[in-house]
Amino acid sequence: MRMLCAVGAGALLLVSAAPASPVAAVAPEADLAYHGYVAMGRGSVSVRFTPQNHGPSPVADATVRLSWSVQLADVQQLPEGCARVEARAVVCRTGALDADGLGEEIRLTVRLRGEPSEVAMSFDTVWGGGAVDGNRVNDRQRVLVLDTGDSYVF
Repeated sequence: MRMLCAVGAGALLLVSAAPASPVAAVAPEADLAYHGYVAMGRGSVSVRFTPQNHGPSPVADATVRLSWSVQLADVQQLPEGCARVEARAVVCRTGALDADGLGEEIRLTVRLRGEPSEVAMSFDTVWGGGAVDGNRVNDRQRVLVLDTGDSYVF
């Protein structure tokens, strides 16, 4: 009888000492999008847009990349939270985005090198705060902007 108890206790110890089975960590899911206006005049492009998170998870912060088909002028005055990263690109922080919520509007004006008659501008999420975005279609935008001063909606 004692032998059975000892074996039973040992087996119990082996079971409790065994490592837990690995469970894959599931990343939160968020669906980021950007909507706004862009206008160009005399080599200057003004952009204002609002980041949006369609959810289902909130995002503490994200980064959006704005790029242009022509080089930016050497000197830029960018708002806080935005930085130039390449000759034709700027990145901006979105700040916190609640699930099914809108973020704060981001406004910036960039100077282009020269005064082109048109420019293609692109948006793309670079970092989604660790969340997985299964719908990358709506966080990628491409807008053709003509030097007319007219606002183009995206």
